[in-house]
Amino acid sequence: MTDFQPQTTSVDDVLVTAARLPPAAGEAAFSVIRLGEEPLSSATRLDEALATVPAVSLFRRTSSLAANPTTQGISLRAIAPSGAGRTLVTLDGVPLNDPFGGWVIWSQTPTESVESLDIVRGAGAGSYGAGALTGVIQLRERERGGVLDTSIAERGGARLAGAGGVDAGRARLTGSVLYETSDGYVPVRGAAAGAADTPLDLEAKSAALRADLPLGEAALSLRAAAYEEDRGSGLAGARATASGHVLSATAARRPSDGDYGWRLQAWRRKSDLANTSVAVATDRTTTTPANDQYETPATGWGLNAALRRAERQVGGGRLEWEVGADARFNEGETRERFRYMGGAFTRDRIAGGETAVAGVYGEGSWETGPWLFASGLRLDNWKNRNGRRLERDLATGAATLDETDPERSGEVVSARLAARRMIGGGWAARVAAYSGFRPATLNELHRPFRVGNDLTEANAGLVPETLQGIEAGLAFEGPISALSATLFWNRIEDAIVNVTIGQGPGTFPRAGFVPAGGVLRQRQNAGTIEATGVEISARQTVRGGLDLTGAVSITDARVDGGSSAPQLTGLRPAQAPIWSATAGIDWRASERLTLAARAQYESKRFEDDLNSRMLDSAVTVDVRADWRVNTTTSLWLAADNLFDAEVEVSETGTGVAGYGPPRLVSVGIRLSY
Repeated sequence: MTDFQPQTTSVDDVLVTAARLPPAAGEAAFSVIRLGEEPLSSATRLDEALATVPAVSLFRRTSSLAANPTTQGISLRAIAPSGAGRTLVTLDGVPLNDPFGGWVIWSQTPTESVESLDIVRGAGAGSYGAGALTGVIQLRERERGGVLDTSIAERGGARLAGAGGVDAGRARLTGSVLYETSDGYVPVRGAAAGAADTPLDLEAKSAALRADLPLGEAALSLRAAAYEEDRGSGLAGARATASGHVLSATAARRPSDGDYGWRLQAWRRKSDLANTSVAVATDRTTTTPANDQYETPATGWGLNAALRRAERQVGGGRLEWEVGADARFNEGETRERFRYMGGAFTRDRIAGGETAVAGVYGEGSWETGPWLFASGLRLDNWKNRNGRRLERDLATGAATLDETDPERSGEVVSARLAARRMIGGGWAARVAAYSGFRPATLNELHRPFRVGNDLTEANAGLVPETLQGIEAGLAFEGPISALSATLFWNRIEDAIVNVTIGQGPGTFPRAGFVPAGGVLRQRQNAGTIEATGVEISARQTVRGGLDLTGAVSITDARVDGGSSAPQLTGLRPAQAPIWSATAGIDWRASERLTLAARAQYESKRFEDDLNSRMLDSAVTVDVRADWRVNTTTSLWLAADNLFDAEVEVSETGTGVAGYGPPRLVSVGIRLSY
């Protein structure tokens, strides 16, 4: 009798990864800040995590908890913040910027879904292209592990968010979900508030699913995501909703020394925005409908391809180069009703068009001994076409304005060059020069908008704004401490700025009636903006599990309006503070308890282009305590704006201030594996 032994087949384990190229070696020569999973885990919103870096902020000093979607554009360095944003934000190479407005709906990407991110300050060239005017924020979606975070907060706040993955045969599925709700707060405080002032309530939802599949020596990632949010705008009768979805497919092979790596990517994004605005009575007791932007359908799609090679050279140097091409296309329009008279809207408007930008690039780096050299060169072609603005009388259907915009196009050359030298003892010095550009968004080209009694007109004649800059930096990196300092000079030409062209009360061509206390602005290429600044950051670990961090940014930005807007010459760009600083303490008080505190300061800034409305400086303090129950579970308690500081974020022409969030206490539980 023979013993039966079952046959077994040995199968090598396959570690499935997302289809992405690693960061280019040359990035180390530029101003790059990396945030890992640990700092991201303590923030409930991604824009709030980014705001821990000085001079990284939304257009106004309000987080996405309460900010209108149209003000969620993000900018690096306080050169000239903009509602459209002057920074390109990508998730594994796919732009997150809205195809119509350029802003970023931050609820579409919960912090739990992000593995790490890089903040590249300074204009992007190389593989970044259009939109990377003041820099790039590169997000990397989670690959391994998982987390679920649920919390409740004051003022009806509740949040549930999670991300994780499972292996499914040779594939891996990774997903994320978010649901958040809040009753909000009233942005106008004290005696200035009236019955017309209402809370900035919020309900946000998002979900994403990515499938990673092996493709020989490469990987294929297929991703689908959707989001939806509904929020109050702080005035009776004014609300905003935003929704959209994105589909992407990425195939990539990571390079190894002496071999090629590559990436092929295609994506398509659809979005929609509805935004109602109102006129406010002088005593703030009532509002009157002013505009009903009931639809803003927009579609963006793009392609990009890259080929990379890295190899050791004779003599020990390492050469890495990449060549590629990319193209992005956007189309969309605003559909709205306006001119409220006799208890009803009397006009409607359809305005929109198409934009396109396509480019080719090459970049490379050379590392030898203590030296690292990096360079990149791009050539892009941009085009605005099929622009139209049609306004009709609702009673008769007759056109009151019917304009067709001429096609506009051009070419932009952008480049960057940098060198870094290790000088011993953990110290490194670097210098860099760069240029970049940002084409006007469909929103800036075609959509007029209203905030309270202030009106802003579109401008279909806008051309891309460009930036040139130089900087020098010195950095130290040690096991328990780090220090970096950067001095920079930037110049934006053909800067897209909201320029005041009239004040109410009065009736103006195209814009119509502007109420008393309101102003009429138009988006214009208003001359140049020059900014000189210093950025300093430090980290120190001391005994007893104590980590100290601090950073400061000082930016002196000034406008030269030239002949097109001479009234702006010598003034500061709107919403651009000179000083911003952060400080943090993390204390591992025991094996289970971690305590953290963060303070943030921003100096005064101006609400408007004429610097007539000043927003006071502000200091906020956030604290958090985490108690580790076991290896997978922790409880946390947090208080944002602990001392309930009054942070001015806006001011009307009649001097009524709007404020950021008051103190918010929240408690939650976090599960991770």
